[in-house]
Amino acid sequence: MTKKADAGPDQKARTAFSGHALGIDFGTTNSVVAIASHNGHVETLSWPAASGATQTFRTALMFWREGRQTLHVAGPKAIERAIAPETEQRFIQSIKTHLASALFTETRLYGERFTIERLIATFLDHLLESLPRDALKTLPLMAGRPVIFAGERPDEELAVARLKSAYTDAGLPQATLAYEPLGAAYWYARELQRDETVLVADFGGGTSDFSVLRFRRTKTGLETTALAHTGVGIAGDTFDYRIIDHVVAPQLGKGTSFKSQEKRLPMPAYFYAAFAQWHQLSWLKSGTTLAELKKLAAVSEHPYMIEDLHALIEMDLGFELYRAVSSLKAELSDVTEARFCFDREGIRIEADVKRCDFETWIAGDLVKIADAMEAAIAKAGLQPADIDAVFMTGGTSYVPAVRALFQSRFGEERIHVGDAFQSVASGLALLALDQIR
Repeated sequence: MTKKADAGPDQKARTAFSGHALGIDFGTTNSVVAIASHNGHVETLSWPAASGATQTFRTALMFWREGRQTLHVAGPKAIERAIAPETEQRFIQSIKTHLASALFTETRLYGERFTIERLIATFLDHLLESLPRDALKTLPLMAGRPVIFAGERPDEELAVARLKSAYTDAGLPQATLAYEPLGAAYWYARELQRDETVLVADFGGGTSDFSVLRFRRTKTGLETTALAHTGVGIAGDTFDYRIIDHVVAPQLGKGTSFKSQEKRLPMPAYFYAAFAQWHQLSWLKSGTTLAELKKLAAVSEHPYMIEDLHALIEMDLGFELYRAVSSLKAELSDVTEARFCFDREGIRIEADVKRCDFETWIAGDLVKIADAMEAAIAKAGLQPADIDAVFMTGGTSYVPAVRALFQSRFGEERIHVGDAFQSVASGLALLALDQIR
């Protein structure tokens, strides 16, 4: 039996609610909820956190066992427990990346079966717990979805069915799915005074999505025509992995050898491939994996590295590692060289990283992002010169190499940058509001 853990008095207090439509940006890394009123005013929901109120809710769940019950929290509360663990626990993040994979059917958490639909429904329940349930059941709701789902061979039909089912399981059967860049475009266009053809670039944690839309101002309001949508399963998480692969993994034994029957063999690649997606780290925490790492450490040419890898997995330090990598990536957006430092539970990894090296590591990813962007324009039957404005949103839009890609193609004067996290949800709320106007 699972049970939502007591979130404390701050979370129990119900938000004063007078909204008429809701937008939910369920993201790979962060999720945002926006509420629109009849007059077009939009506010984003906020949640209490250790560092102060936040308008971004970390897409993460934490499970642990107390007696016969499995308890869980999400968002800021899950992060607090990840940073300061109180007991044996399981940290789950990047749930969205599993949606389009038929290989992921369920996981077992303390003996209980969790499908991906159940995990997402559990998360949504926490995300919206401060809002009155009666209002949520009938409120027009627009929920974001990527243009292209994450994964090597994403099954879009499966992903959409799972996402709809998760919203229904969370008590929100009225949720309508809309492309996330469409939400961002609506937010950008709310103050348009003239007709424009806009390219929207929405950079999430798992995917980079592009939409080309034509906006016309009419006597009755804003008329929108969607011309094209494209996307690619490369975004912030992929950039993080490049840092992991070049900076972190070599200090945890990648590229080293172990001795087996007088032979030198390379460390199994699958341990390090798990770093490709943050969510895979928690799945490595099994008795079989940890036992294998212990055996490998005993015959490794660099046993301390394998011992550090074992400790990283056993102590569930994936989120702490994620924070260190994200911090480095953010620093490299402002300076040309920064120092990476991860120091937890006796594991110390340090390195000086240059922005030019980082840009070399992500060069192939940038090509694929550029190809997806160009495909959107071509699919719309347009040329880059036909694009009046480019609206960029999402955290990865601040990476200098990404910004430079668009500046060189469209010129700086056509580029507009929206709020990294709130544009999509706010636009989705306006889309939902239009359903009842």
